[in-house]
Amino acid sequence: MIFRLLRRTSDFLARWPGLPVLIAVGLIVLNFLFRLLPAEWPVVNWLVRTDLVLHLGLIIGFLGLLLGDVL
Repeated sequence: MIFRLLRRTSDFLARWPGLPVLIAVGLIVLNFLFRLLPAEWPVVNWLVRTDLVLHLGLIIGFLGLLLGDVL
């Protein structure tokens, strides 16, 4: 089961090697937009304080670059 999941993921990323990097850029832009929203909203305030979306975007971007080179 895990082998099939890895195989399908590898086949998908082989067809679309730049997709993780594009998703990462989108998440980083989304983090910037969260900073422009009012801080009264609790979820937005927490996301801005932790920079969770920014960190996820960076991790996905770096993994996308590494996987893009391998595939």
